[in-house]
Amino acid sequence: MSASLDRPAPDDPALTPGEEQLTSASRLARAQDALARRNPEEALAIADASADDTTEIPALHYVRARALFHLHRYAECAEELEKASANVGPHAIALLLDEAVSMRRRDDLLPLLEICRRRKPDDPRLMDAEATVLIQLARFDEAELLLRQSLHRRPGNRSTLNLLALLLTETGRFEGALAVMNDLRESDPQDWEPICNMACILSSLGRMEEAANLYRQAVPMAPKDPRLRLNHSITMLKSGRMAQGWAEHEWRFGLPGHTSMPLDRLLPNISPSLDLKGKRVLVTQEEGLGDTLMYLRYIPPLARTGAIVHIWGTETLAAICERVAGVAEVQFGGETPEYDYHCPFISLPRAFSGTPDAMGAPVPYLSADRRKAEMWRQRLQDDHKLRVGLVWAGAARPEDTAALMVDRQRSMPLAALAPLADIEGASFYSLQKDRPAEQIPDFPGELINFMPECHTMDDTAALMVNLDIIVSVDTSAVHLAGGLGKPVIMMDRVNNCWRWLHGREDTPWYPQMTIVRQTRFGDWSDVVERVKQRLENAVSAH
Repeated sequence: MSASLDRPAPDDPALTPGEEQLTSASRLARAQDALARRNPEEALAIADASADDTTEIPALHYVRARALFHLHRYAECAEELEKASANVGPHAIALLLDEAVSMRRRDDLLPLLEICRRRKPDDPRLMDAEATVLIQLARFDEAELLLRQSLHRRPGNRSTLNLLALLLTETGRFEGALAVMNDLRESDPQDWEPICNMACILSSLGRMEEAANLYRQAVPMAPKDPRLRLNHSITMLKSGRMAQGWAEHEWRFGLPGHTSMPLDRLLPNISPSLDLKGKRVLVTQEEGLGDTLMYLRYIPPLARTGAIVHIWGTETLAAICERVAGVAEVQFGGETPEYDYHCPFISLPRAFSGTPDAMGAPVPYLSADRRKAEMWRQRLQDDHKLRVGLVWAGAARPEDTAALMVDRQRSMPLAALAPLADIEGASFYSLQKDRPAEQIPDFPGELINFMPECHTMDDTAALMVNLDIIVSVDTSAVHLAGGLGKPVIMMDRVNNCWRWLHGREDTPWYPQMTIVRQTRFGDWSDVVERVKQRLENAVSAH
């Protein structure tokens, strides 16, 4: 049901061959096109039931619901969603979630769900849909109550149990989540997904051997599933098995959205038999800014092979990329340029994994603009204290649900850093962008804010090189500072990212970085106390 709601379905068994079927499919296609052009009024007019067309496919009800949601007409939208939903499978509103998120209207689903649930108060599918939205909004108590009610009506429902495990993980109740997943695993031993989910949780907690053992069971069950293999790669990388992990990480190309470039022209592994002299290698942006900053270290060794390195990335990093040794050209936007090979930034470690440059160029491989840096040097020259840059939050990216949920675990409120204000001999500079910067008045001491003058990462880099130490949560700032060779104290969450390995306070990626990790999920207090001690030691040394 869910797979066919948003596309024409000429073979729908509910339809009989003839003009009615063609009419419905044609109306559906035209209405979808109108929505793609952001014209919900036109879409609604096209998809509206006609007097001479008695055949209504569920997809037409759904496209009308989409148009009505765009128009904020929730009561009518709820009626159409009900008609689009069969009695089995997920409710049609579950399909609307991604669209609402992309429109940054996740919150608007709640009044719609309220209407839907008044119409069908005992439908557990609606309870699950509302719980999904509430989990994304971090309203966990309300979400858990709905999931428990749903399970009371459908005991053992796998979809609901998966949502419950997600909620338990998001609230730090990892053992509870593992127990739910283990029950799912035992109820269907042929289903690899609960095994993979258990392994993901264990890996995030640093229980690497347990996670590896589960993957040894799961991978043979679905050896060509890119979701499973990508998750497996994360555990390998976090375990320090870099060469195998990078090779396994290439399975991400089986998922939508990672690259539209032809895989037969993907850069092979660097080896003595690969001649890149004079070959144009197009290095492309794939994920976040931090990833790009981290993997720019591979550009100098790539250029040493004789390759002509053309970076096709994002405007905010263009100037930084231009100064990396070996870059021939930097492009943002525009059409795909000519190339012999292409390589996303995240595939560069795989390409170099069997070479002496497996970790890329040594730090510093990034540099700041000399003119901009000198301007900041002059402006800060009268500050003789230990200059500390602060970053307390990442980019939330509400249109990306996965990024949003990670960000609320890696970020903290600025008020949590209040104890740092007591340090004598240190001055604090905000390096924070976006909405979290609005918290600056919450800091009890002076927090100097030049960030309104920093419009790109290049501007931030110039300010950063004039500071003594950077204190940051796990976001792109640590990669920028690390690549510049600045001392960094990174405040990390319990269930940390793979790249920082496990059980270590240092990292091979950035020799001047110290990692201070939570000992309790969601609790930054002990992290801040340890950071304060390190800064006090730095003041003494300064």
